[in-house]
Amino acid sequence: MLELRNVSYEVEGDKGDNKEILSHINFVFDKRFTAITGPNGGGKSTLAKLIAGIITPTEGTILFNGEDITGMSITDRAKAGISYAFQQPVRFKGITVKDLITLAAGKKLSTAEACGFLSEVGLCARDYISREVNASLSGGECKRIEIAMIMARQTELSVFDEPEAGIDLWSFQNLIQVFERMYEKINGNIIIISHQERILNIADEIVVIAGGQVTQSGRREEILPKLLNTPNAATNCQVLEQKEAGRERKTE
Repeated sequence: MLELRNVSYEVEGDKGDNKEILSHINFVFDKRFTAITGPNGGGKSTLAKLIAGIITPTEGTILFNGEDITGMSITDRAKAGISYAFQQPVRFKGITVKDLITLAAGKKLSTAEACGFLSEVGLCARDYISREVNASLSGGECKRIEIAMIMARQTELSVFDEPEAGIDLWSFQNLIQVFERMYEKINGNIIIISHQERILNIADEIVVIAGGQVTQSGRREEILPKLLNTPNAATNCQVLEQKEAGRERKTE
């Protein structure tokens, strides 16, 4: 279980003054699958980085399973059981897919075991297991390989920062299926930062962050209809889908 107590985050502004990105966030993430959404610039990605340990709050406390991890490094948080997936997965020239999955698992894996994780995310293991994680892979392929790594880690908490970013519509449709399968198999909690209605629609709980604060939170059945009935929120949820659909029509 993850708990944020009075968490704030500030950065130095252009004129030397402090700019508050997150303001006094109090929240307990105890549902199996929580989706965080809200307008651009509201503080969602900053919150994900705070949870992962990439940045440190300027005020407040972060607890993981009752332990204060506020000052803990990203490496120590990973060891404690927190996984983080970037908006744009890192590519590693000279490292194969099998190498990455084995590193994520933290133990020696057979080729068959590594292939099993690739199959879980809908990739043909035969075609990918020995490939380098470089520019030859598409955004959608990298996203699924990253998810396979997180599944191999089997951590208590997995955080995904806008997993739909930079991928085409076909890959996004497959990504939804991957998260549905992950939901069934993972023994822990999932937090996903997303604008996408279809991701919000498979969450147990939705948290809305705007202006650096939690403005709404609750069960999907309660929050999602409110978002879709608010013009700006509905636009935010659907904008990527519309862009990718237009891009797909151009390539047909």
